[in-house]
Amino acid sequence: MKTIPLILMGCGGVGCHLLQHIVSCRSLHSSQGLCLNVLGVSDSKSLVVTEDSSNKGLDDKFLMELCRVKRDGGSLSKLGDLGDCRLFSHPELQERILELASQLGGKTDCSASSNTVPVLKQVVDMGCCIVMANKKPLTSTMEDFEKLYAYPRRIRHESTVGAGLPVIASLNRIISSGDPVHRIIGSLSGTLGYVMSEVEDGKPLSQVVRAAKSLGYTEPDPREDLGGMDVARKALILARILGQRINMDTIQIESLYPKEMGPDVMSVEDFMNSGLPLLDKDIQERVEKAASNGNVLRYVCVIEGSRQSSLSFIFLFNRAFCEVGIQELPKNSPLGRLRGSDNVLEIYTRCYTSQPLVIQGAGAGNDTTAAGVLADIVDIQDLFP
Repeated sequence: MKTIPLILMGCGGVGCHLLQHIVSCRSLHSSQGLCLNVLGVSDSKSLVVTEDSSNKGLDDKFLMELCRVKRDGGSLSKLGDLGDCRLFSHPELQERILELASQLGGKTDCSASSNTVPVLKQVVDMGCCIVMANKKPLTSTMEDFEKLYAYPRRIRHESTVGAGLPVIASLNRIISSGDPVHRIIGSLSGTLGYVMSEVEDGKPLSQVVRAAKSLGYTEPDPREDLGGMDVARKALILARILGQRINMDTIQIESLYPKEMGPDVMSVEDFMNSGLPLLDKDIQERVEKAASNGNVLRYVCVIEGSRQSSLSFIFLFNRAFCEVGIQELPKNSPLGRLRGSDNVLEIYTRCYTSQPLVIQGAGAGNDTTAAGVLADIVDIQDLFP
């Protein structure tokens, strides 16, 4: 039986679903000769660890109780009977995580914080493997990205782009084969995919956003989705994998609302009631213009890879760039046919020139994202003795 010891940083929606998947898959993994030992779990304030990390992980019943406490809005410090576990709190949290990591080989970041970057940079030097759903460490500075990617076999982050969809794995296979990537274009926000496909039917933007919020598709403040920053982070990760040494300020990002309606100016309630309706006319005009050309509007990321061409012995290079915003696209293209909250990514390469490689499916949700993280953990088992 091969054992992978794990420390989980972040036990919110994705983290708790991951723990539930680990427990529910015990029988499956056992039949495959694999055991996942969760030795420690942390949130932003506390860390709970097993007393005997050399022999066993946290008990499955304890993990389920931990998930219940977190679902009810509590912190790890609110756990009742700790049994043979120990609880650590700030300010020794980071020190204890590093101490535990020095004894292990596996670490999972399911937080939504950039505060994990210093820890991740240190544990990767210790020889640990890292699995991430958290985009922020990979969209920090170029120095941080290169530090984490210095050991590419020991880092997995499929769930940072497209939840459980095989986006990163497919892209890495293409790169490894020597097939140059010329262009990537994708709808990587389930929320904005839903919004754009609904306004295509003639519905006002304000009505669609309200509906999306009531369905739970948006963040409590929909501007977090409408601003495009989440899509930009995913685009930055893909661009960096392609070798582009860029930062977030390099990306052109189109927000669906003006600065005058930003969170520091308008409350959520004011934005929904008085700000949002002011955006209806402009979006509707753009929808109608696209339709007159036989096209539709989609909120996408566009990443252009460097291309080389020759003309009269002069070599010309198209500059690589990355942008995020509304694009007018053919109605019969994979992105044009997109409906609802699915993610769609088109990858154009030398081999996939006229017909791109298309990856499509559910690209959001805690359950789907956690499943992608678990698949990444299982994928690194060959690195463990």
